Amino acid sequence: MKFMKMHGLGNDFVMVNGFQEQLPEDISQLAVKMCHRRFGVGADGLILLLPSETDTLRMRIINSDGTEAEMCGNGIRCFALFAKEQGLVRENAFTVETLAGPIGIEIKGDNLVSVDMGRPVLEAADIPVVGEGRMIAQPIQLLDKEFRFTGVSMGNPHSVIFVEDVEHFPLATYGPVSEKHSFFPAKINTEFVQVLSRQKVRMRVWERGCGETMACGTGACATAVAAILNGLTDRTIDVVLDGGTLNITWDEITEKVFMTGEAAFVFTAEYLG
Repeated sequence: MKFMKMHGLGNDFVMVNGFQEQLPEDISQLAVKMCHRRFGVGADGLILLLPSETDTLRMRIINSDGTEAEMCGNGIRCFALFAKEQGLVRENAFTVETLAGPIGIEIKGDNLVSVDMGRPVLEAADIPVVGEGRMIAQPIQLLDKEFRFTGVSMGNPHSVIFVEDVEHFPLATYGPVSEKHSFFPAKINTEFVQVLSRQKVRMRVWERGCGETMACGTGACATAVAAILNGLTDRTIDVVLDGGTLNITWDEITEKVFMTGEAAFVFTAEYLG
């Protein structure tokens, strides 16, 4: 099976053209094998480019542990460039069917992609989070410490926690506990964030089904929404991740979140299984 390795700010993926390649029935097991960093290709997830009955194309993303994600901000930027490179789209602007709904994409340069991420979901039941109403600066006990989280769904669930020194924060200690906390029935992606200014924040992320990753596009969007809801930043900010920077705008009129960032090709190869 032919594939392409790509990354969005270090969040790396195995990309497969489902129009050309014959896919096995057990996609979950394929993802686990291909994404293994010692016995496979090595990636945070497997992304499939597929036909859609409702939009230009359809994207499926399977995490490295075999679970399927609703959406992935870094992955969909890779998807956009991959679709163009494979000759499946001619226009620079098109829509992609995902489990989180249709996502609008615009390729703005050789590696630069802007994504209409839609409106954030803030009601607890819809994220989902155990509770009622909006989850803004809600207390949560993680091991020996009490934090305050803001719940946001950008098609997949996020818990955003603001800390004073994110560079030295023990992410590997608190991330797994947050992911599987009883507050989050579908598990959760957790962003630990330090506010640097009204226009910039620094974010590290523990992703549901992946662990710590270098970048998370939906997480960056959730972080921007949470920072605005808590009165910490302006409506357009740069989110600095381990792998680079994403520019996020939460539009006041449309209430949509727009993400702009780079994606990159790494190599093409053939997987022998």
